[in-house]
Amino acid sequence: VFGGLVWILVASSKVPSPMLQGWVMFVSVFCFVMSTALLCLYICGAHGGSSSWVTLDAICQATAALFYLSAAVLEAFVTYSIGLFSYSLPISIYQENIAAVVFAFLATLIYVIHKVYSLLRWKSS
Repeated sequence: VFGGLVWILVASSKVPSPMLQGWVMFVSVFCFVMSTALLCLYICGAHGGSSSWVTLDAICQATAALFYLSAAVLEAFVTYSIGLFSYSLPISIYQENIAAVVFAFLATLIYVIHKVYSLLRWKSS
């Protein structure tokens, strides 16, 4: 949910730095699709209770947490730069980027928490 909000907020704002915000968009879309695909596979019972599923889940959550951390830091840098150097942009664009930063860090936190639980489950299996 938070990743989808990051995706929407970055997509709806004016992009002053395409390379940095392009990475944020890639991360949010990639993690959204990856998480949705894993959820659908889990609901369909494709995991079959095997321990390799737990390993896959732990690897995916660790990757998503690292990607989102990098995306959140880059989005925070872009937002900070907008606040310092872009007086011609409307305040709504700055506010959208602030919201994207907040939700990117929340998504990072959620992925880290899930990663911790996945690693605990992986250790016990």
